[in-house]
Amino acid sequence: MNKRQFLGTAALAGVSASVSLPARAAIDNGPTLLTVTGAISKPNRGKLDPVRDQMMYKQKLSFERAHGFDYAALSALPSITIKPTLEYDAKPHGLSGPLLVDVMKAAGATMHGNTKLVLRAVDGFAVTVTVAQATAQRYIVATHLDGAPMALGGLGPLWAVYDADKVAEMAAKPLTERFGLCPWGLYHIDVQA
Repeated sequence: MNKRQFLGTAALAGVSASVSLPARAAIDNGPTLLTVTGAISKPNRGKLDPVRDQMMYKQKLSFERAHGFDYAALSALPSITIKPTLEYDAKPHGLSGPLLVDVMKAAGATMHGNTKLVLRAVDGFAVTVTVAQATAQRYIVATHLDGAPMALGGLGPLWAVYDADKVAEMAAKPLTERFGLCPWGLYHIDVQA
């Protein structure tokens, strides 16, 4: 398998790990798209496996337990739609998916206002937002753009994003500066209490 094919497959398939059969059944509905680690109380998979979790391993991540979300698990959460103006074409677009804080609750994340959420994209780009910020700005884990699932290679399959047009301090900035804390290609969140 060539490197490009491997990275595409790894990014699409997400991660899997050695876990007990009951825990594995919770994530066997489809490939894991989002892995949440750190201060969580509802893990459904074990520690990082340097063979199976190549992307995380190469990005020097480490964890003893995690909660993996496949597309079905994310889709089962209540979804909202936002319509921010995007920098790519300066037009409003419909983005929908569950609130980031609801995803964190489903993983059993510690949810104090100052809890930090490190949002990591498949290319290694990472930003940190607090639970208070994610709540106030109504971040979502977008799964759809204009009604269609987001593809890997575009902005997806997941994008941590908020409606910058409705956040006064962001709406005042130039369009190209509004989404610096919104990694597209989101695949990992580390909860730091």
